[in-house]
Amino acid sequence: MSIPEPTAEQLRLLEDEAVQFTRELIRIDSTNYGGDDPAAWGPVEPEVADYITERLREVGLEPEVHETAPGRPNVFVRIPGEDAERGGLILHGHMDVVPARAEDWSVDPFAAEIRDGMIYGRGAVDMKDMVAMLLALARHLARTGATPPRNLMFAFFADEENGSVWGSRWLADHQPELFAGYSDAISEVGGYSITLPERETGKDVRAYLLQTSERGLVWGRLRAHGRAGHGSVPNDENAIVRLARAITAIDDHVFPFEFVASVRDLFDGVTEITGQGWDAEDIEPFLPLLGGARQFVRGALRDSANLTMLDSGYKVNVIPQTAEAGIDLRYLPGHRESLLSLIDELIGEHVELIIDVEGNDADARRDGPFVEAMTAAVQAEDPGSHVLPYCLSAGTDNKVLATLGINGYGFVPLQLPPDLDFAPLFHGIDERVPVEAVRFGARVLLRLARDC
Repeated sequence: MSIPEPTAEQLRLLEDEAVQFTRELIRIDSTNYGGDDPAAWGPVEPEVADYITERLREVGLEPEVHETAPGRPNVFVRIPGEDAERGGLILHGHMDVVPARAEDWSVDPFAAEIRDGMIYGRGAVDMKDMVAMLLALARHLARTGATPPRNLMFAFFADEENGSVWGSRWLADHQPELFAGYSDAISEVGGYSITLPERETGKDVRAYLLQTSERGLVWGRLRAHGRAGHGSVPNDENAIVRLARAITAIDDHVFPFEFVASVRDLFDGVTEITGQGWDAEDIEPFLPLLGGARQFVRGALRDSANLTMLDSGYKVNVIPQTAEAGIDLRYLPGHRESLLSLIDELIGEHVELIIDVEGNDADARRDGPFVEAMTAAVQAEDPGSHVLPYCLSAGTDNKVLATLGINGYGFVPLQLPPDLDFAPLFHGIDERVPVEAVRFGARVLLRLARDC
């Protein structure tokens, strides 16, 4: 049987479970502190993976668990579709979260408290809400015995917050056969709404931002070399000074704006809705229209280089031989080589860039049947709304799947209040998601599973 229209009771259970699972997943601390040393990790995803597998088995599903390193599980469950010859759809999320300092928050970051209709907690939007919605959807399909139009795979990855080293990237490199036969994927940081003033009616209308492209990333270190010596003796080969000069050169560089195709389509779409044009020479007046998405969009207008850590020396009266700084490089689709060449030029001959983690850029189709299905699913739940593409300044596991030829989209459908500044909630203090947005997202994802 195909996926039938749910009864009111079935739909309410789907929504209730999405909310319940979001809160219960937040209460499982799956903080990822990064790094590649297994001894330093402590538990990250195992408890979340156990929770997911238990919920799936309760409804008769048989998940697969792939452990890529000790304590780094990845969970998969497959639901066969009517047309196995079609490329399948991967619905995926990551189980880890970034650290949260409780003293900075107004609530316990792992209590999943509800205040003013919002679920608070680390992972509320990044991305235990989506993990919960996917889990609730898989359970609904199993309970109803539904058969989707094409094969579905629900995937719950480890280590996304550390560059996916022990999650999707390891699996794509070592077990690519897991993803054979799948052509499309959906995951985080897209599908949420912004509110725009409609030119024709003067009323507010929602536009849901479908993430179709991502900047690439290079995480690494600048290592400056010099001559070690006594702190009392002049030294014109001081590694710390050379590093400081390299940092200053990078910080002083002004990266030019470049409007990639997905950004242009977004801006043109907003212009069509609002009547307010955009100017490539002066984009700042246009960005406030984008509301809670403006920080993500601003970050996708150019390449960037941010210094994030410093490490040097071991005693105040000793000049060290080397000095290091952590650096986070992000580049627009197709800009990897030009950005690395620029950094090499800026840092000079006595400083080297050591690359620790890379994440490729990604650029999926902005049209076609699957994009139309996502658009239809949103508009069925929010008539009169719009769906527009955009480029994400950060990265997701979709970029890894792109290396296997899979079109990946950011599609966590959340209907948000107009005044919610959404982008800063990712990795931010008092991260939160509206309860009704989770219920809305569960309904949209069910429609997509039915019509994908």
